[in-house]
Amino acid sequence: MVLTLSTVRYDLMTLRYCYLSDSRSRDLMTLSDELLRSKFALALRGMQPFIWCLVIASFIESANAQDNVGDESTIRYPAEYFVDFNPMTAQDMVYRIPGVQTSSRGRSGGGSGGRGFGSGGSSEIIINGKRAAGKSNATGQQLQRITAQQVNYIEIIRGTSGELDVRGSGQIVNVVLFEELSSTAVNYEINMESYADQERKPGGSVALSGKAGQLGFVLSGEIDPRYENQVRKEHSVLADYSDNDYIREDRIRDQTNYNLSANLDYEISDFSSARLNALYREDDNPTEVFRKITNVRSDPNVVTVQREDQGGERNNWEVGGDYELNRVNGDRLKFLFIANQRNDDQIRARNNIADDGAETLNLFLDRTYVTEERIVRGSYTTEMFFGQDIELGVERAQTTLESGIALGLSGDGTSDPSLRGLVRQNIKNANSTVEEIRYEPFLIHNYVFSDKMSLETSLLYEASEISQWGEVNKSRDFGFFKPTFDLRFDLTPQIQLSARVRKFVMQLSFNDFVANEDSDLDSNVQSGNDDLRQEWGWVYETRGEYRLPNDVGAVDVGAYYHVHNDRIERIDVTVDEDNPQSTNGNIGKGDMYGLTANASLRMRMLGLPNLQLTANLEVKDSNITDPLLGINRRFRDYDRGRLNFGFRHDMPASGITYGGNWSNRFEGNIMRYDVDDIEIRGGDPYVSLYAQFVDSRGLTYRLFSRNHTDNTQCRERRRFLGKISAQILEEIENRCWNDGRVVALRVSGNF
Repeated sequence: MVLTLSTVRYDLMTLRYCYLSDSRSRDLMTLSDELLRSKFALALRGMQPFIWCLVIASFIESANAQDNVGDESTIRYPAEYFVDFNPMTAQDMVYRIPGVQTSSRGRSGGGSGGRGFGSGGSSEIIINGKRAAGKSNATGQQLQRITAQQVNYIEIIRGTSGELDVRGSGQIVNVVLFEELSSTAVNYEINMESYADQERKPGGSVALSGKAGQLGFVLSGEIDPRYENQVRKEHSVLADYSDNDYIREDRIRDQTNYNLSANLDYEISDFSSARLNALYREDDNPTEVFRKITNVRSDPNVVTVQREDQGGERNNWEVGGDYELNRVNGDRLKFLFIANQRNDDQIRARNNIADDGAETLNLFLDRTYVTEERIVRGSYTTEMFFGQDIELGVERAQTTLESGIALGLSGDGTSDPSLRGLVRQNIKNANSTVEEIRYEPFLIHNYVFSDKMSLETSLLYEASEISQWGEVNKSRDFGFFKPTFDLRFDLTPQIQLSARVRKFVMQLSFNDFVANEDSDLDSNVQSGNDDLRQEWGWVYETRGEYRLPNDVGAVDVGAYYHVHNDRIERIDVTVDEDNPQSTNGNIGKGDMYGLTANASLRMRMLGLPNLQLTANLEVKDSNITDPLLGINRRFRDYDRGRLNFGFRHDMPASGITYGGNWSNRFEGNIMRYDVDDIEIRGGDPYVSLYAQFVDSRGLTYRLFSRNHTDNTQCRERRRFLGKISAQILEEIENRCWNDGRVVALRVSGNF
């Protein structure tokens, strides 16, 4: 596919670099500290120096460099641009482009929902102008399987166009491969990860890619270790702040993911092509938990020791494909499909350990579920006149969940051999099937007014039926109109303004319809809700992006306001007042809003060669009426915002690269309201560091430290006697945990 949007090549030979002064480094750290100490209002004010510093830096550069951004919304980076960075894969190349990682965070995710194929969202990656028909095996995940030698150029497309296979995306990254490439290439990696408890786990991957005649292919296999050793400590006090108990938990998860994938692309003729994607994954997660509970209310203290086996068997597969026919007049006919299935069989077996080491089983929970999704989509795009085109189509989706849960406890009653001899408990809606069938006809109109302005409008109608059978038999119909308006305007060759209004419908979690395991140790299952409705609402977004001259970087600032109807959070479903119960349900109307500022800058104007700094700031808030307390509060699990800093320094002459990232949430963190408790969660900043070396043979050695500072995460839970509305405090639990630092060495290459 040849894009008709005009492109601009960067003159790489004219790039000059300078050094960042120590004083300016200290200024950045000071700004970071100020933002972290601030409340929401102060954080808003703290955006001003952040933005002004970037603007001033841009003017400094503008005074010393020629504007070579161009006069269109598309920027092209040829393969030669990335030579000094020694990239191994297409993913390495994308990460070197200023503004790509930044812009992907520039829009809030509230309201996307992950429904069907959906629209582009904040940022979209396509290959040769095409998006893969996949979810688990999406286009962006193919980048690490394609070698850098296969990439011709990469485009950053900031406008809208009917020629592209993406709608409603904030930014499009188009990775274009060499058409004449016929040889195969192999990309491989071996790695070893070391954990805080001195455990070591190997892993690796291999990918074969290339072309054979008209067939392009990427075949890959991966072994990905996900080992985790987590230590949790909890101290609880009673309402009078006297000690209640101490709990220490040592949790070891010995998980390894195994992935196989295939991506095929066949050029049938000059006007037609077909693609096929397939994925199979196994990610069993056997987990062993040792728990020591010390009750300090008794004298002497009573100590209970427990061992839990958790985990089970999990696997999923996915197949997706598409066929495209292009006519001589520019019209396009396209068919897509996705079929996937996830199988999950999870167990939880809890044993009390006596002083002599003997174990006695007192809880056995067996949860199984199978999730299936089938999506087909057809569309026809035709060019009209005066820079306009229309896409007509329809999408059909079928999503199914088959769920079963069984709980056995020790006590009086008939033992059940299938529950390891424990007594089966009566659970409402324990075995059920939930199915949604959705039809979505759509009309999309794209109008390119000029080189500077474009407007994309769409109208979709969603008609769905949700059925449930098993212990609950019920069927309901829903219908939603979903319009979208997306306006882009290039104020100057460097400055783009955009505004977007759209109606969204969130994808329901079918797990909310059926009985589920509760992570709380005291409440082992929670009831489902067969009356759930889709959460829906409106999104209003505006954004401005400034791309600095001579590839120095990109800065964008945005604001958003979302209106949520039928918001899904916890509701009261208590039957016995002595045993409060809750489930997820629709609680009414609420809103959320925020501001974002993002930057990705090469420090040419301040003096350090090949140093790239990234910063991401989001301040936000939300408001809804709590159904349990009748008060106005933030959304459940909704933080106050986030601040991220990152840096990367490439030294081409030596083949060395190093960098790191720092991330933290603002004060307020995350709050959860339930029928009988309130939680607040927070923790230390997250830090990662890495260093990389490319030797003369082209081998890449990468050493990285994940969770470098071994950050501590904490949760405070206030439990109430009876319902929370009575405000009778029973106890306060303070739990903190550490996952430990992970150090890994990866060696990769290609041939």
